[in-house]
Amino acid sequence: MHILVGVTGSVATIKLPLLIKQLKESFPTNLEIKIIATHASQHFINTHEIGSISVLTDKDEWDAWKKIPDPVLHIDTCVLRAWDSSKPVVVCPAMNTHMWSHPITSKQLTVLSQELGYVIVHPISKQLACGDVGIGAMADVSDIVAVALKTLNGQ
Repeated sequence: MHILVGVTGSVATIKLPLLIKQLKESFPTNLEIKIIATHASQHFINTHEIGSISVLTDKDEWDAWKKIPDPVLHIDTCVLRAWDSSKPVVVCPAMNTHMWSHPITSKQLTVLSQELGYVIVHPISKQLACGDVGIGAMADVSDIVAVALKTLNGQ
């Protein structure tokens, strides 16, 4: 089993070690986890807590281009554009309550779920890192792992 975990600049990235631990417990044999991380997410990743798991970054993607003059070296890794669409994708958004309640967010999630078939694990309501209280916190890791198990088992 291969699992690719993508993390962005959300403070929810600090839950990555717990997610990895619970995924390993749920898939005890033949599990390979790799992480793709945006530059902003790296501020929240403690490499000592994730062990020997590969963390691939934008820098890894674009270093080969340094030999070619290219003004677009800041683009984030575009893994999902190259993703095998027959493989499942589970999305666990985490953001400020105002971002979550913005009308465009709903439209974007509708595209992901209805047009692309991605499974969305909706955020929960609680006090956020910014101090606001409301919907936007990433779902509990145990809930995310349960959805991943169900999704990967084709249910």
